[in-house]
Amino acid sequence: MFSTLISVADLATHLDDPDWLVVDCRFELGKPSVGEAAYAAGHIPGAIYAHLDRDLASPITSTSGRHPLPSPRQFADTLGNWGMTRETQVIAYDADNGAYAARLWWLLRWAGHSRVAVLDGGFKAWTAAGKPTNTQVPQRRTTVFDVTANRDAWLDADQVTKNLQSSQWRLLDARAPERFAGTVEPIDPVAGHIPGARNHPFALDLAPSGQFHAPEELRARFERSQAGVDDAHTIAMCGSGVTACHLLLAMEVAGKPGAKLYAGSWSEWIRDPARPVEKN
Repeated sequence: MFSTLISVADLATHLDDPDWLVVDCRFELGKPSVGEAAYAAGHIPGAIYAHLDRDLASPITSTSGRHPLPSPRQFADTLGNWGMTRETQVIAYDADNGAYAARLWWLLRWAGHSRVAVLDGGFKAWTAAGKPTNTQVPQRRTTVFDVTANRDAWLDADQVTKNLQSSQWRLLDARAPERFAGTVEPIDPVAGHIPGARNHPFALDLAPSGQFHAPEELRARFERSQAGVDDAHTIAMCGSGVTACHLLLAMEVAGKPGAKLYAGSWSEWIRDPARPVEKN
């Protein structure tokens, strides 16, 4: 079973395995049709496509962030349409860095399915290795997949507010340094960060190739950011709860499980003007 990362070489040996499901998660926030178009132009053989907005999130509300978690029923229907069972080994990939594939990885873990891994280096690594692609859209038999969602895996804004009053909790923000500082904000209407948060850009998890650093390197980087706080008291956030999942995946790779997701993240936090905002 693969439960964190998988290499191109390992995936290539399982493309014909009926118990494996490969999911293409390529996406661009500012151009939501680009990933699906890229899938249509060529993808890993047998892969299906998962759209971030349609399949890995629920509709935005007046109080939510940009990518609310799907309801357990909605996600169960999606997984059933994909033909998933509890024996299915899922492999998620995106263009290169795993930022969107990690969202599916986290959702499946939240849904009680541990047989899921992210392709290290994504589609870029696959094609660089000379592996095949095609444009065929597979037809999969519909199943019934029961989701047992783990409510303890994520926190809402009130829980984050309460926990940050204690030095025993640490909030790690996966956004780029300039967004965290509030000097640049290309997506959300308010710039800055949650007071008390520490910046841990998800790019810190990656080598220049777009592949994850070795576990010992990841562990050292997270320990610096956590500054002595336990993994179980560490919260990951970002702009909308997507790249925060990348931090949670990297922590698992580093042998540091148990951190939680602030699902609404910055785009939810700023919905309430009474919540504090800091810039630096």
